[in-house]
Amino acid sequence: MTLNPTVSIVLKKYWIAFTDLLPIILVVAFFQSIVIGQPLPEVVEVIIGSLMVVTGLMLFVEGLELGLFPIGETMAYALTKKGSLFWLLVFAFALGFSTTIAEPALIAVAKEAARISAGSGLISNDQETMAIYAMGLRLSVAFSVGIAILVGVLRILKGWPLYFLIIGGYAMVMLMTVVAPKEIIGLAYDAGGVTTSTITVPLVTALGVGLANVIHGRSPLVDGFGLIAFASLLPMIFVMAYGLFWF
Repeated sequence: MTLNPTVSIVLKKYWIAFTDLLPIILVVAFFQSIVIGQPLPEVVEVIIGSLMVVTGLMLFVEGLELGLFPIGETMAYALTKKGSLFWLLVFAFALGFSTTIAEPALIAVAKEAARISAGSGLISNDQETMAIYAMGLRLSVAFSVGIAILVGVLRILKGWPLYFLIIGGYAMVMLMTVVAPKEIIGLAYDAGGVTTSTITVPLVTALGVGLANVIHGRSPLVDGFGLIAFASLLPMIFVMAYGLFWF
């Protein structure tokens, strides 16, 4: 029986999403059955949840390909053709800031950091202070990512070597680690990871690749990537500076 072309495409994408998650499924199954030696609790719920995860991953990847990647590349192309460096840099900063402030992982980490800090006596244990602390942390990280994307765009435009900026940035991270309060260092290093998640990465990557495609003499492979590295680097510096202000 020949499947409808649309159904065939959906099943193929579903299978790809399943194979992407298969290593996690195998690891959990191995440790649960061999090492722990117990059956999975609530097997039906686990299976239903796993199917939902596979479906969500398939839809998410499809959404990136259909929506976010084309948007980023198209806007990069349009702004470059417009010939306005000012608006291109404003867009780069605004894109980095807005995607990061909306990042679910950052929201969760900021709330948890506020709760732990209040419980440790580092800030007042009231809802208003914790909310201000969490929002300040989110704004600091979002601002740093905006600056990072702006610098990354300038790097693509000017052709600056990537390794100079990365090495210089991590040298500053090491120096900040020496003077920053020990209570904030671990959070600062984690902030570099949570900023590069589901919302930020697709749009920022599309922006970099789109710019490198448009600008003469730039390679999408060599020059188009690297923006995510900046988006991971600068939050560490800014969060440690935020810690110096608070503690």
